Amino acid sequence: MEYKDWYLEYKIHHNRPGLLGDIASILGMLGINIITINGVEDSSRGMLLQSDDDEKIEILRNMLKKVSSITITHLRPPKLVDRLAVRHGRYIERDVEDKKTFRFTRDELGLLVDFMAELFKREGHQLIGIRGMPRVGKTESVVAASVSANKKWTFISSTLLRQTIRSQLADDEMSPDNVYLIDGVVSTVRSTEKHHMLMHEILRLPATKVIEHPDFFVKETEYTLDDFKCIIELRRHPDEEITYEAVEEGWGGLEMP
Repeated sequence: MEYKDWYLEYKIHHNRPGLLGDIASILGMLGINIITINGVEDSSRGMLLQSDDDEKIEILRNMLKKVSSITITHLRPPKLVDRLAVRHGRYIERDVEDKKTFRFTRDELGLLVDFMAELFKREGHQLIGIRGMPRVGKTESVVAASVSANKKWTFISSTLLRQTIRSQLADDEMSPDNVYLIDGVVSTVRSTEKHHMLMHEILRLPATKVIEHPDFFVKETEYTLDDFKCIIELRRHPDEEITYEAVEEGWGGLEMP
């Protein structure tokens, strides 16, 4: 049997001396390898494991249930959020009602870039939305994640350095390996028919497309939020409200370059 990855997370009730050593000994006796280990949130520890036998994992689960100092919270094949939790020592915050929405603040930019980079490495059609007020770091984070994922990024519309509204792309820019950035406000407020045609051509590509201001984008196009793989929210602080009034007012005088 091939080795499979597993994610183990447990909450510590009594962090007595030798606890980690005891758990590592159990894993060693079962022939389960520890790949990565880190503290996750308060009083919790996460591990990425490898095992060549699923039955060993069930034995591990039953043995750890007998350890009174801990409670298993997760023992499962690792999800992307699990791998990032071990790497960064904290879980990504998700919306309670909409599990597709992931929340970050500016002091979590490293975690955000890692999260998006892992998404960008996946092949095929992906539509990802990113919400946030102006100058909070949305575009810069997407570019950094593209670099981390070893992907070329292409602006279809943007305001990173100046107004960017593309009406055509070179042949080498039309690739499933690219990450395409579309500003949902710029592309729907005062763009040309040629830009709209290019944007719809890009949206049909089996590639990753990142839409800034997705709520504005779906209001002005035939797309809905259900078409998005996930929505990322970036704030300066957890209580910052993301609104579109200031954004819309700011684009009232948009001029074509």
